[in-house]
Amino acid sequence: MSTAHGVRARARIEVTAAIKDAARAQLAAGGAAKLSLRAVARELGMASSALYRYFPSRDDLLTALIIDAYNSLGEAAETAHDEVADAGPLRRWTRVCEAVRGWALANPHEYALIYGSPVPGYTAPQTTVPPASRVGLLLIRIVRDAHQGLGVARTPLAAELRPEAERMAADLAPDLPPEVVVPLIAAWAQLYGLVGFEVFGQFTRVVEDREPFFRQAVVHLAQGVGLVDPHRNGAARRPAGQGTGTGGRGSRSGS
Repeated sequence: MSTAHGVRARARIEVTAAIKDAARAQLAAGGAAKLSLRAVARELGMASSALYRYFPSRDDLLTALIIDAYNSLGEAAETAHDEVADAGPLRRWTRVCEAVRGWALANPHEYALIYGSPVPGYTAPQTTVPPASRVGLLLIRIVRDAHQGLGVARTPLAAELRPEAERMAADLAPDLPPEVVVPLIAAWAQLYGLVGFEVFGQFTRVVEDREPFFRQAVVHLAQGVGLVDPHRNGAARRPAGQGTGTGGRGSRSGS
């Protein structure tokens, strides 16, 4: 790479970052629906035509911000998980959920961008799917390790739900029983409901000491998924009628 080319590449990175920072400031001030390329250009002292060379449309800029937010959230969850990777599944689950909450409270406007009201006229492209999946895949990984190790308790499925449960399991986690996938998806949704209530002020004058409340709530979510706490009732035992999976005690990071 020539020196001149390297300078241009660094300059493009710096300008792109400045555009995103100005756009995030707009999100904080007026929300995603009011994001404007012209307003961003004015804030940076750029001609609109120059900004369009970086982001051809508002939707392109919005997509970049959404991907950045999902990746930032995913990285926070994964880093927190890695810190307790040798712990049991319940501890790993709780730590990931706490990291999601911590990130959301520290970045409320970015949380609103990805989990708030849809932006009128905007449709997220497929490029947002892998970043958006990072936390969900991490929770699946924890439950998969538990299923292959200590085991997970299964909640019976209603007969009318079984076809849909089998489809979800086949699409999302074919190595997990449908009886586990259904409460796992419900817990994933409830996690963001808990976080969203706090970020958007719905707990005001309802829940005041929110950290222990949240921690207890996500433990209940984990129990609903069927995660076994090895410290309760002596040694953990695999629920009756459940196979041993791979026979190991955790296929990736231990349980």
